[in-house]
This record gives sequence, structure tokens and C-alpha cells, in this order.
Amino acid sequence: MTDLSQPVASGETQPTPAGVAPPLWLLAELTYRCPLHCAFCYNPVDYTDHSRELSTEQWLDVLREARALGAAQLGFSGGEPLVRDDLEVLVAEARKLGFYTNLITSGVGLTEQRLGDLKAAGLDHIQLSFQDSTQQLNDFLSSTRTFDLKQRVAASIKRHGFPMVLNCVLHRYNLPHVDKIIDMALAMGAEYLELANTQYYGWAHHNEAQLMPTREQLDEAEAVVERYRRTHGERCKIFFVVPDYFERRPKRCMNGWGSVFLGVAPDGAALPCHAARSLPGLVLPNVKETPLREIWYESDAFNRFRGFGWMKEPCRSCDEKERDLGGCRCQAYLLTGDPANADPVCDKSPAHESVVKLVNAARLAPAATEAREQPILFRNDANSRKLASSARGNQTVNTNTSGHDH
Repeated sequence: MTDLSQPVASGETQPTPAGVAPPLWLLAELTYRCPLHCAFCYNPVDYTDHSRELSTEQWLDVLREARALGAAQLGFSGGEPLVRDDLEVLVAEARKLGFYTNLITSGVGLTEQRLGDLKAAGLDHIQLSFQDSTQQLNDFLSSTRTFDLKQRVAASIKRHGFPMVLNCVLHRYNLPHVDKIIDMALAMGAEYLELANTQYYGWAHHNEAQLMPTREQLDEAEAVVERYRRTHGERCKIFFVVPDYFERRPKRCMNGWGSVFLGVAPDGAALPCHAARSLPGLVLPNVKETPLREIWYESDAFNRFRGFGWMKEPCRSCDEKERDLGGCRCQAYLLTGDPANADPVCDKSPAHESVVKLVNAARLAPAATEAREQPILFRNDANSRKLASSARGNQTVNTNTSGHDH
């Protein structure tokens, strides 16, 4: 990692190579440690294999290099970033560098003392997660007893004068409660409510059968959201993110691979998207060994799916490719086995039927009230080690059989 002894002044960036814009958004995943065990967590299922975290000084270098590249918005995430006792130090440095900072948290560990310290350090705003509007379902989905704590934390955030974003991940369990979730956000004084329907990566991919909603659930929830936008839009801005599987065209992955987003994992791996660790054959550069500038502009990982040259048909000749840039590479891999294939969400993809089958299967799944009898794989260290061991075993089998026809 390069040594930047002088902080970069706000707005000051280095010259950039032609054709590639600098990153705008840095996501600092400070740790994979987390007191919650959410069944839809986007962290890699084998996170226990990547548990060695960057030191405070290494994270400070990351912030300085990212700001020098041009990144302006910074999210502190995890896991649970409050597990790190140096969070306030990192926030203070980010403020000095000119970042706009956001803490993405479950609220566990966000005491009055820490809220005051984070405010003094210059933190700009906080995104607080809930799993549902009821204690029973919130605590079931996170496999913890945290609902009452989250309510107290929400009140504390407001008392300290932070703008607050309330976040709730939606799926078949809680979509019928969207009206109550919105009422909860309004009662807490949230300026923004992000209702993010589950995208099926990480742990959610393993719990797909349990979490996938029906189209009727989705349509009913969206109608509720529209009603609240008309009646309460002045008090709280409500974002409703439709799950990819229910669309006919894919979204741009992170607004384009290596275009806007730069993630750094707890162990220093640089990520072109949240789920990039799931892609086989993609060697992720590490900030402990390579300067961020070189990673962003020169690494194979960040250039692999930039532009259009990597595309296969039907994407290569599609007149809509500049709109969606081929969709999500991780989704393409999970559903087709090849990250260079067209995102199967697109109805032009030869694999689109696989998405249709998954959506249709949700109609046959048990109702949410019955679904708890189905085995849900909760995010915890024991399950992570089990899945990591299984993945290593599969890699060994594939290596041993790679010379044979199948």
C-alpha cells in the first residue's frame, strides 16, 4: 500500500486515465463479525475463511487513497462496524479528508456514549436496520433478541440530531407487514425508509426457497408503498427496491462494474461489487499488497466486466446493452454457472426460464406463517465453517476431475 503522508484536501483528486471514471462510493466493510444472524445477509457464506481484519493504520491508508482517487461518499459497514473500537478514529479521519460518511448498523453497540463520540468525530448520518415491525418476527429473522434495543437506539439517533435512514429487507415473511413497517418508521421520525427486497446472493441464496415471495405479495406491498408516498411523502421519503427476479430486464450491477462502487472487505480484498467473492476465477487484489489506484484502473478483477468487450450473445448485439450493461455478473454465475452469460433476469436470456421457475415455485411454498417449519440457514460461524468446508471439498473434486469428459 502506498504511503500518503499528507491528507488529500476535499475535492482534490489525481489525474485519471482516459476512459475510466474514478470511484464515487467507497464501502469500508470493517469486519465480518456481527451479533445478528440474518438469513438474508449479503456477506459471503464462507466469511470465516476471511476473518483477518485490516488494522487501524491500514484502514486509514485505504481512506486516504480512496479520497485521492476521487471517492466522495463513504459507508462504514460489516458485519457490524460497531464491533471495531477504532470506528471513531476512522470517522474522524474521513471527516478530515472530506468524505460524506454513513454508518450502516444493526444498532447493537450504539450506546449514548458512542453516539456522542461519533457525532463529535463528524459522522454525517446513520442507517439503522430492522427485520420487521414486530418483536416476534424481527427477533426470529435475526436469530437474536434485539427489537427493543433497536427501538431505543432509533430514539437516541434522533436525540443526537442525526439524519436517519431506516432499512428493512423484505421477503415472504414480512412483505404483508409493509404498512406496519412504514408506520413504525414514521413514528420513529425516520427521514428515509429503504424497503429493499431481498436479492439472492450470499446467505439469501441458500435460503431462497424460504424467502422468495409471491408476485401477489410483491404487488400488494408496492401498492401500499404508493399509497403512503401520496399521504406521507413530505415526512419520509420511501424507497422500494423490487427484487430482480420479478423484472423483465436486469438492473445495472452497481451502476456498472468498476464504474462507481469500490468495496474493501475486512481482510483487504478489493471488491467491484458486494458479492464478487462468489465468482470463480476472479482473483481479487488486496489493499495490503497493491495501491488502490492500481487496483481501480489496472487490475484484472476491476477490468474484467467493464465496457462491452466481455459480453456474449445475446448481450453483445443487444440494442439495450448500454442501459443495463448486461445486468448482474454474480446473478449470472449463480443461475447459469458462467458470470459472462446474460443475466437470466432478462427475458432475452436463454436461461430466463430458470428465473421464471423460481418465481413460480414461490406460489407452491408454504405460507409465511408455516414456513418457520422449513430449515432456514442462519448466518453464524458454525454454518459458515460448514459451507466453507463444503466449498473447498467441491473445488478439490472439480480439480481432480478436470481432465475428464463429463
